[in-house]
Amino acid sequence: MRRKRGILLAVVLAAAALLAVALTMLATHWQPRLITIQGTVIRSNVDPRKQVAIDRANVTVSNGTTLASAESDKSGFFKLTFRAGIRLPKNAALIVRKSGYAPYITNLPLTPRSNLRKLYVIPLKEQDAHSSNAEKRNQTVVSNVIIRYTVNAQAMTNIGTAVKTFEVINQGNVPCHNQAPCSPNGFWKAAKGTITLKAGSNNEFRNVRVLCIAGPCPFTRVHLHQSGNATKTILVSAVDWSDTTTFLVEAEVYRNSISSQLRESYPVIFGRDMHFTLPPTAEGPSILAEIGNRSIVFPLSSGLYMSWATCNSQQSKQSENSTVFQCELKPDYRF
Repeated sequence: MRRKRGILLAVVLAAAALLAVALTMLATHWQPRLITIQGTVIRSNVDPRKQVAIDRANVTVSNGTTLASAESDKSGFFKLTFRAGIRLPKNAALIVRKSGYAPYITNLPLTPRSNLRKLYVIPLKEQDAHSSNAEKRNQTVVSNVIIRYTVNAQAMTNIGTAVKTFEVINQGNVPCHNQAPCSPNGFWKAAKGTITLKAGSNNEFRNVRVLCIAGPCPFTRVHLHQSGNATKTILVSAVDWSDTTTFLVEAEVYRNSISSQLRESYPVIFGRDMHFTLPPTAEGPSILAEIGNRSIVFPLSSGLYMSWATCNSQQSKQSENSTVFQCELKPDYRF
């Protein structure tokens, strides 16, 4: 009997020792489970074109013991991570708040695999979104909105034509006697002439033409020392194995210059929202709009503040270096 009690006591003590070791290892090596929630906050609307992103919305997730929060960026995107305990709860509360919108509250199932992959789209409903007819009559109308900006580009501009003549002086029917230069068949004494033209700083020649215009042109040969259609220097040589001949050299002169061009585009308007983009080379952007019956220019270079709309901008992720603008009308205005 005593022997059985001793064995039982030894088993209990061994189990207690193993449990103590396990608890010690858990306390020193255990790390809380991380749960990641990501998604986007948009405006609730039956028309997909009016489901615009909502920035600076406060997103909170709580499982009763742990709280995590984040704020949506300009594209509406949010991502937050919170630590769960040893036992993962089945649900958590997801709460999204933004001034001017009704709070969004829902239960979030906490299954690790789904939360790591699922993308949450949170639609927020506007408070007092629909104005009465009387309110609309009191609102200022915004119309004829045009986006203006300038683009500077380097361009080659035709500034004129270079013209030059030169002569090759010679006497015909004089035997060569192997004293170069000679005619192609080696019979007659020839003469050689050259001319050089320089385009000048920031200029270049294009469409070079060389022509014999006077004298016994059939007994001449012309060589244009040029590679490609554009060059900064023209070198022409001519060989004449008869009497004196005259040659004409012509070329178009182009100058490398920077030109500014005014561009206009029109925004896309859905409901009370206006969207437009600007290329990376745009300079001096502005918005031209009729506010009431007055045409007013609103420069964008000094900021995005406008009396009739709240605007924000961000770099496009789809189009490299382009800027995307989104403007929402203020309550006292309508398109």
